[in-house]
Amino acid sequence: MATNATYADWKKRMGKVILPKWTELPNFDLYMDQVLLLINETLQPLDVDPVTAAMINNYVKHKVILSPVKKKYQIMQLADIIVISLLKPIYPLDMIREGIDQVTATGYPKRAYDGFITELVDRLHHVDEPVAVSDQDLSGSLTSAAAQLIVDKLRTDELMRLNQAHVKPKQIEK
Repeated sequence: MATNATYADWKKRMGKVILPKWTELPNFDLYMDQVLLLINETLQPLDVDPVTAAMINNYVKHKVILSPVKKKYQIMQLADIIVISLLKPIYPLDMIREGIDQVTATGYPKRAYDGFITELVDRLHHVDEPVAVSDQDLSGSLTSAAAQLIVDKLRTDELMRLNQAHVKPKQIEK
């Protein structure tokens, strides 16, 4: 990335991000190396840390995602890994699982995942607009707040990176 990048450049990049809905994820079983390729390519435009096999194995070990069947992962696990990968820098794994369970308790996993992806992409495309929260739709508000939190984390990381590139720390006098 160029050293003369700006916040406006980042906003423009985020405005072009597209994340896959449920029906756009592979509807066939994948081995670990295929899962890693898919997830990392999907999340690459967001500049998040890459997912590793050790991470996914840890998610399975701690029952954050379902175990693979005959070493193959299904669409439900792919959706969970995407959501977990986005929220992991902000929340502990058990809290992420609890949040996923709360949202899917009021709707099918496909609908919950698509709602989250839609909200996240909308937040990315409109990074400076406030998020609405409603007592009438707490599950939807949880989804919106989580999406906004991810965007805020990405924005903060980018502003830190930009600031470090432009501001040299001064020595503090003793």
